[in-house]
Order: sequence, then C-alpha cells, then structure tokens
Amino acid sequence: MSAAMSGDPDNKPSGSKRTLTGRCQCGAVKYEVADAFAYAANCHCSDCRRMTGSAFKPFAGIERDKMKITQSEESLLISGDEMNHDVRCRTCGSFLYSIVRDGGYVHVCLGTLVDDPTIRPTEHIFVGSKAPWYTINDHLPQYERHVFEGPPVKQ
Repeated sequence: MSAAMSGDPDNKPSGSKRTLTGRCQCGAVKYEVADAFAYAANCHCSDCRRMTGSAFKPFAGIERDKMKITQSEESLLISGDEMNHDVRCRTCGSFLYSIVRDGGYVHVCLGTLVDDPTIRPTEHIFVGSKAPWYTINDHLPQYERHVFEGPPVKQ
C-alpha cells in the first residue's frame, strides 16, 4: 500500500501509538483518538453540507474503540439511532463526529482536531450532489457517490 493510501506522507507505519486530541469550539467537550485512521475523505453529500454549513465535510474514519470522550460526555447532543448517528456539543453546536457503518466506525470531523493528524483526505466522495457554487480545485480522485460504487468521475 502506498504512503498516500495509508494516510502517512512520510511512509511511517499507520499503526502509530500517537494520540490526538480534539474539542468543540467552546471547549466543553474534549476527546482523544488514535492517530491510526483507516481512511479520510471530503464528503460533498447534501447531508454533510447541511450538517457543517459548508461545501463539504472533511473527515477521517477509525474503528469506534479507538476514540473516547475525555471531558463532558453529558454535553453531547446525539442525532440518530444507536448504530448510526451524528454528535455535536450541546453548548456550542460544534459538529464533532459521526458513528457510522452500523456502529463500528467513527468519522471524526477533521476541523475539531487540536493536533495535526498524519492522514490527509485522499478523495472527494458524493460529488454527484456537491454544491453547484463550489469548484473542487485539487487533483484528488472524485467519486459520484462512494469510492466502492464505481470509477472516479475524473482523475
């Protein structure tokens, strides 16, 4: 696997023991997550655009047991069901992460990380529903829906 696919630009093993910290805007909620993300992308689906109030949601995915809330779990605002939901800070409204893939993974909103993760987004997904006013200006692969659903729209 290439360094870009493993999320490590320096070609170091992705099984790093490094721990990253993250938080909401007001600082009420804090979390820790292993710097061992399995993948990262920029999601352009209409749900992510509405949740972030932006053109896309930059996120990194990791197994659920590799992330933990370290401060103010009672301040979490959960939207969805037990197995798939979005999590915000109840105080400031910051969108922190999503529980996905039937509860097995966490999609951490990269903007909430205090520390710089090793991984970088490697693709744009759901560009078939991207904001018409936004132009993607990088050379990452673009997928109409999801990476596993067909070839890139353009390379």
